[in-house]
Amino acid sequence: MQKLQDILGQLSSIIWGEYFLIPLLVGAGIYLTFGLRAITWRKVILAFHTLWQGRGKTDLQDGEISPFQALMTALSATVGTGNIAGVATAIYIGGPGAIFWMWVIALFGMATKYSEAVLAISYREKDALGNYVGGPMYYIRNGLGDNWRWMAGAFAFFAMIAAFGIGNMVQSNSVADEMQASFNIPTWISGIVLAILGGLVILGGVKRIAQVAEKLVPFMAGIYILAALIIVILNITDVPKAILLIIDSAFNGKAASGGFAGATIWMALRIGFARGIFSNEAGLGSAPIAHAAAQTNDPVKQGMVAMLGTLIDTLIICTLTALVIIITGTWDSGLTGAPLTSSAFSNGLYGYGGYVVSFGIVLFAFTTILGWSYYGERAASYLFGTYIIQYYRFCWIAAIFIGSIVKLNLVWTFADVMNGLMALPNLIALLLLSPIVFSKTRMYFSR
Repeated sequence: MQKLQDILGQLSSIIWGEYFLIPLLVGAGIYLTFGLRAITWRKVILAFHTLWQGRGKTDLQDGEISPFQALMTALSATVGTGNIAGVATAIYIGGPGAIFWMWVIALFGMATKYSEAVLAISYREKDALGNYVGGPMYYIRNGLGDNWRWMAGAFAFFAMIAAFGIGNMVQSNSVADEMQASFNIPTWISGIVLAILGGLVILGGVKRIAQVAEKLVPFMAGIYILAALIIVILNITDVPKAILLIIDSAFNGKAASGGFAGATIWMALRIGFARGIFSNEAGLGSAPIAHAAAQTNDPVKQGMVAMLGTLIDTLIICTLTALVIIITGTWDSGLTGAPLTSSAFSNGLYGYGGYVVSFGIVLFAFTTILGWSYYGERAASYLFGTYIIQYYRFCWIAAIFIGSIVKLNLVWTFADVMNGLMALPNLIALLLLSPIVFSKTRMYFSR
């Protein structure tokens, strides 16, 4: 088992290393941003207006869920432990400068997420049950033709397997560990409760997932953002220094003040890019599966809604987490991961902030389980047909419990590998189909 762990670790390091997937993701984001003439930056206000208009469902448009519900479903899968533990880990390894590079990858990742959603709506289809389905496997096959069908199948296979790791067992394990550490609740109890609650939602399909997501995601994100904002406001005079520290560390390779052993510029950049990608999933191909179910006939409108997911996830939530860690002075305490974030919030909210982090981890992880369950079942149904969906859902519910009670070092590493392999066919398709995205975008805005 250890030998397998070592092999997977080496493979993960190669895939997510500085010479392979991360440069591809960054390069694709830059290319798409300039190919779109930076509309993902220039049209942010219009995107929020479009999102507001898309709150309700209308029978005049094709699709299963409202555009707002589609975004909340996608955010339910992306807003997770990475926003809490991932940011803290990035600061611990790469220094405060890693946050600057998270901002950079998010700004370019908005174009990637936009393009994914445009293609998801453009090439979606109805399955045997009459539901609208889409995502990378469909825009690879329908957009690139039968010669690329193998690549569509490869994406679906990697997504189906990866979902059980990054979207299920890793999440339930995080919840169980947090509940045991904070409230001394046995992990098996947390596992049972999570499996039951998850099952009640998941067995209802995407419509029930979307209904829960549109209520739970704004609620959980709102509480976390409010708590962080209170800390920031209470320490408002330290915010300019924190921002200067982030920028200075990004280009000087060390903190602007003492207390940090120092990190190279390259380490800050690499860790910032990697954690940013893990946080918002731009380019991995997961979010367009949710956006393909949106009730809309306009790919560009849904693309604008989709790009807000990256903005909300990384540029807002991750930034607030980083500011809390830095302005409370805990960033160089030697802690890392969720304990570092918990310590920062506790210091900032007079000992009570740790409960916000615990609450956030539980809700963020739970909604990630819901969102990824839909991604996984759509990938499975693409490969095996709609009859597999119910079996997949029951396996998913069982995996929630299993993940809560076992050690997951191997699962973590395997999930990293599968996530990386998911991204490759998706990136190839995005680049090959980018003229379609550019053309549809120009036509929309010329009107």
